[in-house]
Amino acid sequence: MRFLTHNSLRCVAKDATLGYPLKVDIEDLEVVEVEYCQEFLTHILPSLSWDGLKVASKVIGLVGFPDSFDESLLCDEDFLRAMHNLLLEVHIMKGTLTCPDTGRTFPIDNGIPNMKLPETEV
Repeated sequence: MRFLTHNSLRCVAKDATLGYPLKVDIEDLEVVEVEYCQEFLTHILPSLSWDGLKVASKVIGLVGFPDSFDESLLCDEDFLRAMHNLLLEVHIMKGTLTCPDTGRTFPIDNGIPNMKLPETEV
């Protein structure tokens, strides 16, 4: 699972108020090189949840991550390359996602998050 995917995942259990951002615990990850595309990043970054990006940056130890989004970041080559690495090159192969509201955990196996809930929880 890429952190780009993590940014859009939410816990939809009926007792979750927001269900986002999901806490990430990583057991195994891979870094897979992907061709850098500045245009993609400058278009996608303004639409992503900054809270989710902050969670992701802390998990992998990205130092100096800004507290909030600022348009000037889209002109910062070092920042864009760091976001490229975070969003597209880091693949979580095994771990868990945890709902901040309910504490419900969801496994990540072979890079695929399983967000399925029993019918009684939806």
